Amino acid sequence: MKLSVIIPIFNEAATVGEILHRIAAVQLPPVITATEIIAVNDCSTDGTADILSLLQPCYPYLTVVHHKKNTGKGAALRTGLAIASGDIVLFQDADLEYDPTDYAQLLRPLLTGKADVVYGSRFLTTAERRVLYFWHRVGNAVLTLLCNAVADVNLTDMETGYKAFRREVLKDLTVEQNRFGCEPEITIKVARGQWRTYEVGISYNGRTYKEGKKIGWRDGVHALWCIVKYGLTVPRKG
Repeated sequence: MKLSVIIPIFNEAATVGEILHRIAAVQLPPVITATEIIAVNDCSTDGTADILSLLQPCYPYLTVVHHKKNTGKGAALRTGLAIASGDIVLFQDADLEYDPTDYAQLLRPLLTGKADVVYGSRFLTTAERRVLYFWHRVGNAVLTLLCNAVADVNLTDMETGYKAFRREVLKDLTVEQNRFGCEPEITIKVARGQWRTYEVGISYNGRTYKEGKKIGWRDGVHALWCIVKYGLTVPRKG
Protein backbone atom coordinates (compact mmCIF):
# COMPACT_ATOMS: atom_id res chain seq x y z
CA MET A 1 0.00 0.00 0.00
CA LYS A 2 1.28 3.45 -0.93
CA LEU A 3 0.94 6.71 0.99
CA SER A 4 0.94 10.11 -0.74
CA VAL A 5 1.70 13.15 1.42
CA ILE A 6 0.79 16.48 -0.19
CA ILE A 7 2.44 19.60 1.27
CA PRO A 8 1.11 23.00 0.16
CA ILE A 9 3.91 25.52 0.74
CA PHE A 10 4.07 29.30 0.70
CA ASN A 11 7.01 31.18 2.21
CA GLU A 12 8.11 28.42 4.58
CA ALA A 13 11.88 28.63 4.08
CA ALA A 14 12.43 28.43 7.84
CA THR A 15 10.51 25.17 8.28
CA VAL A 16 10.31 23.24 5.00
CA GLY A 17 13.58 21.38 5.55
CA GLU A 18 12.53 20.32 9.05
CA ILE A 19 9.09 19.11 7.98
CA LEU A 20 10.61 16.96 5.24
CA HIS A 21 13.05 15.52 7.77
CA ARG A 22 10.23 14.73 10.20
CA ILE A 23 8.12 13.04 7.54
CA ALA A 24 11.07 10.90 6.46
CA ALA A 25 11.71 9.88 10.08
CA VAL A 26 8.16 8.68 10.77
CA GLN A 27 7.74 4.98 11.50
CA LEU A 28 4.79 4.00 9.32
CA PRO A 29 2.71 0.82 9.77
CA PRO A 30 4.25 -2.16 7.93
CA VAL A 31 1.33 -2.28 5.49
CA ILE A 32 2.56 1.05 4.05
CA THR A 33 5.29 -0.21 1.74
CA ALA A 34 5.84 2.95 -0.33
CA THR A 35 5.63 6.68 0.26
CA GLU A 36 5.66 9.70 -2.00
CA ILE A 37 5.89 13.33 -0.90
CA ILE A 38 4.50 15.99 -3.21
CA ALA A 39 5.66 19.49 -2.25
CA VAL A 40 3.75 22.22 -4.05
CA ASN A 41 5.57 25.55 -3.81
CA ASP A 42 2.88 28.20 -4.29
CA CYS A 43 5.20 30.86 -5.75
CA SER A 44 7.11 31.55 -2.54
CA THR A 45 9.26 34.66 -2.42
CA ASP A 46 11.46 33.89 0.61
CA GLY A 47 13.90 31.35 -0.86
CA THR A 48 11.68 28.29 -0.33
CA ALA A 49 12.13 27.28 -3.97
CA ASP A 50 15.93 27.27 -3.66
CA ILE A 51 15.78 25.20 -0.48
CA LEU A 52 13.50 22.65 -2.11
CA SER A 53 15.90 22.38 -5.06
CA LEU A 54 18.77 21.67 -2.66
CA LEU A 55 16.77 19.12 -0.68
CA GLN A 56 15.16 17.23 -3.55
CA PRO A 57 18.20 14.98 -4.25
CA CYS A 58 18.15 13.92 -0.58
CA TYR A 59 14.64 12.45 -0.89
CA PRO A 60 14.22 10.21 -3.96
CA TYR A 61 10.49 9.92 -3.29
CA LEU A 62 10.02 13.72 -3.24
CA THR A 63 8.30 15.49 -6.13
CA VAL A 64 8.48 19.28 -6.19
CA VAL A 65 6.04 21.38 -8.20
CA HIS A 66 6.39 25.16 -8.51
CA HIS A 67 3.45 27.47 -9.15
CA LYS A 68 4.31 30.50 -11.27
CA LYS A 69 1.67 32.55 -9.44
CA ASN A 70 0.57 32.50 -5.81
CA THR A 71 -2.94 31.06 -5.85
CA GLY A 72 -3.53 29.64 -2.36
CA LYS A 73 -3.70 26.44 -0.33
CA GLY A 74 -6.66 24.96 -2.20
CA ALA A 75 -4.92 25.45 -5.54
CA ALA A 76 -1.77 23.81 -4.19
CA LEU A 77 -3.77 20.83 -2.94
CA ARG A 78 -5.46 20.57 -6.35
CA THR A 79 -2.05 20.43 -8.04
CA GLY A 80 -0.86 17.76 -5.63
CA LEU A 81 -4.00 15.67 -6.00
CA ALA A 82 -3.61 15.66 -9.79
CA ILE A 83 -0.34 13.74 -9.54
CA ALA A 84 -0.74 11.77 -6.29
CA SER A 85 -0.67 8.02 -6.88
CA GLY A 86 -1.06 6.64 -3.36
CA ASP A 87 -3.80 4.38 -2.03
CA ILE A 88 -4.08 6.85 0.85
CA VAL A 89 -3.58 10.61 0.48
CA LEU A 90 -2.69 12.80 3.46
CA PHE A 91 -2.50 16.60 3.66
CA GLN A 92 0.48 18.01 5.60
CA ASP A 93 1.14 21.71 6.25
CA ALA A 94 4.77 22.85 6.03
CA ASP A 95 4.82 25.13 9.07
CA LEU A 96 5.45 22.58 11.88
CA GLU A 97 2.06 23.22 13.50
CA TYR A 98 1.18 19.58 12.81
CA ASP A 99 3.49 16.76 13.88
CA PRO A 100 4.04 13.81 11.48
CA THR A 101 4.43 11.49 14.49
CA ASP A 102 0.61 11.62 14.54
CA TYR A 103 0.42 9.74 11.23
CA ALA A 104 -0.17 6.45 13.05
CA GLN A 105 -3.38 7.81 14.63
CA LEU A 106 -4.54 9.34 11.36
CA LEU A 107 -3.96 6.22 9.32
CA ARG A 108 -5.31 3.62 11.75
CA PRO A 109 -9.04 4.00 10.96
CA LEU A 110 -8.24 3.84 7.23
CA LEU A 111 -5.95 0.83 7.49
CA THR A 112 -8.40 -1.12 9.67
CA GLY A 113 -11.17 -0.55 7.14
CA LYS A 114 -13.34 1.56 9.45
CA ALA A 115 -13.01 4.87 7.64
CA ASP A 116 -12.80 6.43 4.21
CA VAL A 117 -11.74 9.83 5.53
CA VAL A 118 -9.98 10.82 8.76
CA TYR A 119 -9.73 14.32 10.26
CA GLY A 120 -7.06 15.13 12.83
CA SER A 121 -8.76 17.24 15.48
CA ARG A 122 -6.81 19.80 17.48
CA PHE A 123 -9.61 19.89 20.07
CA LEU A 124 -10.59 16.22 20.42
CA THR A 125 -7.32 15.38 22.10
CA THR A 126 -5.41 14.90 25.34
CA ALA A 127 -2.13 15.53 23.54
CA GLU A 128 -0.14 18.73 24.02
CA ARG A 129 -1.59 21.79 22.31
CA ARG A 130 -0.17 25.29 22.30
CA VAL A 131 -2.47 27.93 23.80
CA LEU A 132 -3.05 30.83 21.40
CA TYR A 133 -5.74 33.16 20.09
CA PHE A 134 -9.19 33.11 21.74
CA TRP A 135 -11.01 34.63 18.78
CA HIS A 136 -9.43 32.17 16.37
CA ARG A 137 -10.87 29.38 18.49
CA VAL A 138 -14.28 31.06 18.52
CA GLY A 139 -14.17 31.57 14.75
CA ASN A 140 -13.18 27.96 14.19
CA ALA A 141 -15.98 26.75 16.46
CA VAL A 142 -18.57 28.88 14.66
CA LEU A 143 -17.46 27.79 11.20
CA THR A 144 -17.29 24.14 12.26
CA LEU A 145 -20.78 24.37 13.80
CA LEU A 146 -22.28 25.94 10.67
CA CYS A 147 -20.51 23.48 8.38
CA ASN A 148 -21.73 20.61 10.56
CA ALA A 149 -25.29 21.88 10.36
CA VAL A 150 -25.15 22.13 6.58
CA ALA A 151 -23.33 18.83 6.06
CA ASP A 152 -25.20 17.00 8.86
CA VAL A 153 -22.03 15.76 10.59
CA ASN A 154 -20.56 16.30 14.08
CA LEU A 155 -16.91 17.22 13.54
CA THR A 156 -15.00 19.15 16.20
CA ASP A 157 -12.40 20.69 13.84
CA MET A 158 -13.45 21.27 10.25
CA GLU A 159 -10.52 23.62 9.56
CA THR A 160 -7.81 21.15 10.56
CA GLY A 161 -4.77 20.89 8.33
CA TYR A 162 -4.59 17.12 8.86
CA LYS A 163 -6.96 15.23 6.59
CA ALA A 164 -6.39 11.73 5.17
CA PHE A 165 -8.40 9.97 2.45
CA ARG A 166 -8.73 6.63 0.73
CA ARG A 167 -8.01 7.22 -2.93
CA GLU A 168 -11.56 6.26 -3.93
CA VAL A 169 -12.90 9.31 -2.12
CA LEU A 170 -10.80 11.69 -4.18
CA LYS A 171 -11.73 10.26 -7.59
CA ASP A 172 -15.00 12.19 -7.58
CA LEU A 173 -13.86 15.14 -5.45
CA THR A 174 -12.61 18.21 -7.27
CA VAL A 175 -11.19 21.02 -5.12
CA GLU A 176 -12.54 24.23 -6.62
CA GLN A 177 -11.55 26.77 -3.98
CA ASN A 178 -8.08 28.27 -4.30
CA ARG A 179 -7.59 29.47 -0.73
CA PHE A 180 -8.73 28.28 2.70
CA GLY A 181 -12.31 27.91 1.47
CA CYS A 182 -11.20 24.44 0.40
CA GLU A 183 -11.71 23.23 4.00
CA PRO A 184 -15.52 23.60 4.19
CA GLU A 185 -15.77 22.68 0.51
CA ILE A 186 -14.02 19.35 1.05
CA THR A 187 -15.97 18.67 4.25
CA ILE A 188 -19.36 19.22 2.65
CA LYS A 189 -18.45 17.18 -0.44
CA VAL A 190 -17.20 14.29 1.71
CA ALA A 191 -20.36 14.38 3.83
CA ARG A 192 -22.68 14.56 0.84
CA GLY A 193 -20.76 11.67 -0.71
CA GLN A 194 -21.74 9.51 2.26
CA TRP A 195 -18.13 8.60 2.99
CA ARG A 196 -17.34 7.14 6.41
CA THR A 197 -15.54 9.90 8.32
CA TYR A 198 -13.62 9.56 11.58
CA GLU A 199 -11.83 12.04 13.82
CA VAL A 200 -8.72 11.39 15.90
CA GLY A 201 -7.02 13.68 18.39
CA ILE A 202 -3.66 15.17 17.39
CA SER A 203 -1.06 17.40 19.00
CA TYR A 204 -0.88 20.99 17.83
CA ASN A 205 1.95 23.52 17.94
CA GLY A 206 0.14 26.59 16.65
CA ARG A 207 2.11 29.66 15.68
CA THR A 208 1.53 33.40 15.95
CA TYR A 209 1.26 35.90 13.10
CA LYS A 210 4.77 37.04 13.94
CA GLU A 211 5.92 33.46 13.45
CA GLY A 212 4.24 33.29 10.03
CA LYS A 213 0.58 32.35 10.51
CA LYS A 214 -1.34 33.33 7.37
CA ILE A 215 -5.06 32.70 7.84
CA GLY A 216 -7.07 35.79 8.80
CA TRP A 217 -10.60 37.09 9.32
CA ARG A 218 -11.18 37.55 5.59
CA ASP A 219 -10.60 33.82 5.13
CA GLY A 220 -13.23 33.21 7.80
CA VAL A 221 -15.75 35.33 5.93
CA HIS A 222 -14.98 33.51 2.70
CA ALA A 223 -15.29 30.15 4.47
CA LEU A 224 -18.79 31.18 5.56
CA TRP A 225 -19.65 32.00 1.94
CA CYS A 226 -18.31 28.57 0.89
CA ILE A 227 -20.46 26.81 3.49
CA VAL A 228 -23.53 28.47 1.99
CA LYS A 229 -22.42 27.88 -1.61
CA TYR A 230 -21.62 24.18 -1.30
CA GLY A 231 -24.45 23.55 1.10
CA LEU A 232 -26.83 24.71 -1.62
CA THR A 233 -25.11 23.20 -4.67
CA VAL A 234 -23.61 19.82 -3.69
CA PRO A 235 -26.17 17.02 -3.99
CA ARG A 236 -26.32 14.15 -1.51
CA LYS A 237 -25.12 10.88 -3.00
CA GLY A 238 -27.27 7.79 -2.68
